[in-house]
Amino acid sequence: MIQNIQEFHSQLADKKITVSELVSQYLKNIENKNKDLNIYLEVFDDALTIAKQYDAELENKSIEEILKERPLFGVPVAVKDNILIKGKIASASSKILENYVATYDATAIIKLRNAGAIFLGRVNMDEFAMGGSTENSAYGVTKNPLNEEYVAGGSSGGSAAAISADMALISLGSDTGGSIRQPAAYNGVFGLKPTYGSISRHGLMAMASSFDVIGPFAKDIQDVKKVFEIMKGQDELDSTTHIEVEPLTKDKIKVGVPNEFIFTDGVSEEVKESIKDTVEKLKANGVEVVDISIPLLKEALALYYILVPAEVSSNMARYDGVRYGNAVSTSNGIEDYLQTRGQLLGAEVKRRIILGTYILSAGYHDAYYKKAIILRDKLTKDIQEKFKDIDVILTPTTPDTAFKIGEKVTDPLTLYLADIFTVTANLVGMPAISVPYKNEQGERGTENNMPLGLQFMANTDDENVLFSIAKMV
Repeated sequence: MIQNIQEFHSQLADKKITVSELVSQYLKNIENKNKDLNIYLEVFDDALTIAKQYDAELENKSIEEILKERPLFGVPVAVKDNILIKGKIASASSKILENYVATYDATAIIKLRNAGAIFLGRVNMDEFAMGGSTENSAYGVTKNPLNEEYVAGGSSGGSAAAISADMALISLGSDTGGSIRQPAAYNGVFGLKPTYGSISRHGLMAMASSFDVIGPFAKDIQDVKKVFEIMKGQDELDSTTHIEVEPLTKDKIKVGVPNEFIFTDGVSEEVKESIKDTVEKLKANGVEVVDISIPLLKEALALYYILVPAEVSSNMARYDGVRYGNAVSTSNGIEDYLQTRGQLLGAEVKRRIILGTYILSAGYHDAYYKKAIILRDKLTKDIQEKFKDIDVILTPTTPDTAFKIGEKVTDPLTLYLADIFTVTANLVGMPAISVPYKNEQGERGTENNMPLGLQFMANTDDENVLFSIAKMV
């Protein structure tokens, strides 16, 4: 299969392939693999029609002319099931939105379509993006294409698995606390969580509004960069977006490693070795690597699981069978409401609603929520202070490789710990990327032959530094 956008467009120029042929290859892969992997919830029936229209354009124009206006011309894209595409179902992998048809396009979708992308279909996820394994989907778990006994990660498990399984060239996910980076690590692909506010959230179903961001998956770092640059920018429909910042160029990159946070109990020896090996690679490339200390990092996970459920409980209030979603009819209105949310929302969603409601209740708002807000601000300031001396922070993406399906279903607290390295970027709003780790032999370096991810975090709007450092490892 074609591995990146540049290769595809080169083959188009040399007439070695057509857009229809590439789309057909992906559709064939989906047909052959999806029954076992459960990645796609729906394949769009207009993808091949659009591909044929694009091929007709190439009869009258050169690919070089077209790419000046549409840099993603003909690129097949998979879309997470919580990003709206007009006229298509967007269920957030929940029974309550099983029949919801989007009435408008997300801004990110508009930008990609205008750039020439072709949307293949919507892919599986944890219900309303709540989870880290895609086991919380109302439509069944997505299996890891590298080993079907293992999870694909979450909540964007379908998006990451679609790339790993050659069922799309690019995919879109959303990241609230690691939901792009963690599945990227588990599937051995690149996954970018951009700066908060750099990409419009208009048309992304909200989980935790001050954390959520849309980002891309790909097998090639240049593809990640290209898709990010197309999607970014201020949007009048999302007041949290900001004007594009001129990317910084740095002659030398200085990397900080919070060793006291990484080399501790609960982090596998394989993960620790991957960090040691990466530090040596960076030094060999002339990168200065220093030890840093950020004491509040160890509190980040606790802060995240106070603040996010609080926002979840507010955002989920609209799904009541009256304003949005399917409804369960009973003998009276109150019972309708209770049964609708009781029967049509999954266990993890209900768990976070209850936790968030408790945190925001009169007796506990000051004790938990307000204190967490104060500490979030302090963590942000501490990290911004560190970026005065360094350019990038290196950590593992996850404490271990992917786990087996069903292994942690009954232990949500252990599952939450998988986010220990990723939540900080969302709390602070800074960009972060997961890069597949390979040892000197080009192998994953793990006993079960499952991938590991390296996470690089940079200062806000400093994605270009992430793209540069990703090429070095």
